[in-house]
Amino acid sequence: MTTNELDGPIGIVGPELDIQGIMKRLPQRYPFLMIDRVLECTPGESLTALKNVSINEPYFQGHFPGIPVMPGVLIMEALAQATGVLAFYTEKEPPKNMKFLFVGINKARFKRQVLPGDQLLLQVGYLRRKRGIWVFSAKARVNDSIVATAELMCAEKEMVV
Repeated sequence: MTTNELDGPIGIVGPELDIQGIMKRLPQRYPFLMIDRVLECTPGESLTALKNVSINEPYFQGHFPGIPVMPGVLIMEALAQATGVLAFYTEKEPPKNMKFLFVGINKARFKRQVLPGDQLLLQVGYLRRKRGIWVFSAKARVNDSIVATAELMCAEKEMVV
């Protein structure tokens, strides 16, 4: 197992990757950071993360007043952020300023609404990588119900954040 200047060992990541560890890898910040905790990660294979959905999220003011529903595009964004964290851990020696940007979505399906108080379980799996484009399967769940699925793409980009 190798080490990483951000938080020590690279390998199976457990509950110790909290919001602070996530923020070291993703450029997003409140109110657009959509992952609260990484529950597990197997580099090159899969990652499971958690998003706690709170009525205090700013988008609930307008989507929809009196009937708050998490927008589907934000569920996809949460999944895309999970792919960025998985890509970061899969890359053996990522350059210090490497970020993974959401660049595509295929086969998106929405099965059920996500409401305030739900815990959104984000599951992503690495499929392939070609010329700097990474492809992942993605699934979001609440309890045992699938709420959304998609195939997501991200691209490597060096940038200063």
